[in-house]
Order: sequence, then structure tokens, then C-alpha cells
Amino acid sequence: MQTLVRPQVEALKARPHAKVLIIGGGINGVGTFRDLALQGIDVALVERGDYCQGASGASSHMIHGGIRYLENGEFRLVKESVVERNGLLKIAPHYVKPLQTTIPIFSTFSGILSAPVRFLSHKQGKPQERGAFLIKAGLTMYDFFSRDGGTVPRHDFKGRNKALAEMPQLHPGIKYAATYYDASVHNPERLTLDVLQDGEKAGAATPGIEQARATNYVALTAVTDDGVQLTDQLTGESFTFTADVIVNTTGAWVDMTNADMGAATRFMGGTKGSHIVLDHPELLAACKGREIFFEHTDGRIVLIYPMGDRVLVGTTDIDADMTQDAVCTDAEIDYFFDLVGHVFPNILVTRDEIVYSFSGVRPLPRHDETAPGFVSRDYRIERADRTIAGASIPVLSLVGGKWTTFRALAEHMSNDVLAIVGGTRKTSTAKLPIGGGVNFPATNAAVEAWISSHTSESVDAARAGVLLTRYGTRATDVIAFLAQGKDTVFNSTNELSDREVAFMVENEQIGHLIDVMIRRTSLAFRGLVTSELLAETAAALAGPLGWNQEKVAEEIGHAVDILARFHGVQVQSLIA
Repeated sequence: MQTLVRPQVEALKARPHAKVLIIGGGINGVGTFRDLALQGIDVALVERGDYCQGASGASSHMIHGGIRYLENGEFRLVKESVVERNGLLKIAPHYVKPLQTTIPIFSTFSGILSAPVRFLSHKQGKPQERGAFLIKAGLTMYDFFSRDGGTVPRHDFKGRNKALAEMPQLHPGIKYAATYYDASVHNPERLTLDVLQDGEKAGAATPGIEQARATNYVALTAVTDDGVQLTDQLTGESFTFTADVIVNTTGAWVDMTNADMGAATRFMGGTKGSHIVLDHPELLAACKGREIFFEHTDGRIVLIYPMGDRVLVGTTDIDADMTQDAVCTDAEIDYFFDLVGHVFPNILVTRDEIVYSFSGVRPLPRHDETAPGFVSRDYRIERADRTIAGASIPVLSLVGGKWTTFRALAEHMSNDVLAIVGGTRKTSTAKLPIGGGVNFPATNAAVEAWISSHTSESVDAARAGVLLTRYGTRATDVIAFLAQGKDTVFNSTNELSDREVAFMVENEQIGHLIDVMIRRTSLAFRGLVTSELLAETAAALAGPLGWNQEKVAEEIGHAVDILARFHGVQVQSLIA
């Protein structure tokens, strides 16, 4: 077990009470933490793993209005999602970018008769593809929801000849191609960190008391006579904590968390979604910079999505077994290859081109006989009071929730909490820039100017560009930190250095080597992890975290295991 003292844990132990305790450090828990801190509420958050490690880190990396939710009749959710998408493009421009999306269409009127049945029954039935008429109607309605405060163009329809002239690798049997805009988030883990740090800063702004405390690798493990038991997952140490309100944002694990608090629930019915990441230049070129979003032969809505020099392919929608780890299976990989062939029949994809895979469990409500694709993506908040330490404690459980609406959801949850504790809203987060999105350069020319102004002998233009992409304008703080001592860029990658790793330790709560590979950088996602990179990063972590050689070897082995078991990445461990 790790023996290093963690200041975030010590802060909880030193004052083992908060007005509000949030369990779960995915985007919805972290968003609620930020919102409550901005209202001046004494709030604490604990996450049993790393921030954004669960479903929040296993998304399709989209910030979207959910055009397909129209078919479910979820008009409120679509409107809220479009408003939030437009907002995030403005307040988090460092990570949320416009995404041009094309739908290949193979028929004109197909699905008109079956669509009302799907709408009314929420059962899939025999798959029947949605034709141009239905898609046109849906996109017209989608544009209607987008018209207020919109920052993206309206949709465009093209016939076969024009569509193939633009994208010649598309299936020659298409009849139309519809193009519209949504948005993407290429660094969901880092956006989550930015939201968290905004909350911490807001809490620290109150003189005399730290009113926003958060730590990862701490789990709620039991309820005792004195309060809830929290256990440090890195040291094994347990301590007692109390709160006036508990907020359960543990996603698909909400029911299990409630059971740990002595009151089991049956709210959740999550589904597993998997993705693969490909290093495939031909497929990347065929996408022409667009997401290809379409209905596969089984009726499932799927996507092919260029991200930098990689291509993301997803996703599945399978009822999840919560007793098993969520991993991408061989059957799912075969499904992905089949869907690529459905729209790009002349492009061959093999397992050799997969550089990374990932899978997560969507925090969906219990859905019994409803087909997974028709389970509501909306959210609700369930309240149940628990007797803890002799007091009746309100416990609010979040059921559902998606990336796009995290800010609005957090505001909703915070308002419920404020009503309980007698607080009042001081500010809205709707137009409040997030983290490194503050003063982020708005054009390519402005980005180049920023890079030029932050280039020096120690940080060249390429490195400054990497830092801007990774941190947004918070990169200014990173560059200043790098300049305060001798910094050595790694041999294994020019995207990381020993002092940047030290900055992460000091500012971003690193618990394990794997945190840096998957959630503080995109190196694992892009298939760039090597044994040399693991060794260099572990060595850089050793000093700040107090690791000896035995611990370094253990962390390298742990990273190799996680990459192999959960992400299909084989890295030979080099342990001296």
C-alpha cells in the first residue's frame, strides 16, 4: 500500500464533516461539486477510482443534441441538449469543438410505417432502416431546436451524385447524404479535471475555511454509528465522515452505493457500450474530417469518427452485467468491422489496426422489456432519507444523465440541494467559462499567435502546441512551472517531460501511473504507450510521490495489466 500522505485526504480527515457529500467523480458528480462550490456551499466529493474513470471516460466523445432521441419522444431532452451543446462550444472551446456529421441514406420512404410503432411502444421490432423522408423530418425539427443561440449551421441534403463527389469512398448504393453539425469533446477526462478545479478554486475563495474539497481513490465502504466510512483505496486507511446531505452520482453503480449505505435500490439498468480506435489512414481520409453517423443493419445507431490522426468506431448497446468488468469483446469488434463495411465497402479493417479499445456502462434507468436503444437518456433525481449517525440524512440519487447535459443537470441537482439546506443560488454556470477555456484563442491564427508568444528556448513551438491542446489556456501555468527548474523531455515521446509530470502530481491528484497514460494525456487512446514511456513516466512520478524501486515496478506492472485487460493493448513491461 502507498504510504505517501495525500493532502486532499488529510483535508477530509482534519474536518470530517461537510454540508454536502458527493459520492462519485464522473462528470455529473464533478459538475455538481463545481456548481455547489460556486454557491458558497461547504461541499466534499470522493471518487473510488480516478476522476472520469467510469462511464464518463468511456463515452463516444460527442457533445450532441441527440437527434435520435426525437424518435423516443424526448423533446425536452433534445432541446436541453442542443442548448447545452451550444453553450459548451462557448464556455469550453479548448475541448469542445464543432463536429460536421454526415448520414449516408439508402432509401427514400423506408421506416415511415414502423416509426410510429417505435415511437409509441419503444420496442425495436424487426429492423427497418430510416429513409430520407424520416431523416429530413428529424433534421428539420433538430434545426428548430437549435435556432435560439445556435452556433452551428443548419443541415444540408445532397443526392447520390453530389454526395459521392464529396465522399467517393461511401457505398455507391446510397441515395442521399444528409450533413449537419453537432460537437465533439476530444479530452473528456481533462474537461472533467477543469470542472473539478474550478470548484476547488471557488471553495477556496471563502476566507477562513476550505469549502470545496475533493479526492480521488477514496470509496464509501460502510455506514457506522458515527457516520459513513470512507476508505482510502491507496493506503487502506478508513475514517468516518458526516454530512447534512449525501448526493449519489456513481452512475451505473448507484444501486450498489445505496446498498453500501444500508438501503438497497433498484433504479439502474445500465447498458454496455464499446468502442475501438484505429490507426487507419485510408479510413481517416475517407471520412473527410466528418463523423459518419448512421443506422446499421440491426437498427443500432453507430458512428465512425475521425479524431486527430486516429478513427473512433462505436458503439454497442448491450444490457450490462454489473458483476463483470466492461471490456470490448471479439464479437463487438466483428460488429464494428461489419459496420465500417456497410458504408465504406472498399475499405478493409483488421485487428492489426486497432490501437486501443474501451468499454463502459451507461447509467441508464431500469428498463425491463424496453429495448436498450429506446431506454431514456434523460435523467431524474430520486430522494430517500437514511438514518445515519442518529440523524435523518437526505440522500439524492442521480438516475441517468449524459455528457452533453452535465452542466444543466448539475444546476438542477444543486437547486434540489439548496432547497434542502436552505441556500440560495448566487450564480449560474450557463455562461461561465470552464478552466482552460478562459480566453482560449478563437481562430487558427489566434492559436498560432498564442503558440508563438509562449515559445522559448525551453519550450519549442511543437511543445507549446501540445500543452495548449492538453490544458487550454491553463498551459500558461504549466509553462511557468516548467521554467522554474531543469526540465527534460522524454526520449519516448516529445509530448511529456519530467517537470510536466511533477506539475500533474502537484495539481491533478495522480494516484497511479495509468492515470497519466489514460486520463491526464491521450497517449494510451492514440496507441502511443510503449515500455520505455511507462518506465520514463514511472521514474518521473517516483520522486514527487515517494515511490521506491519496488513501487515503480509495481506501478509499471499495474499499467501493463490495465492496458491489456481493459483496452486490448499489449505492452511488454521493462522492469529493471
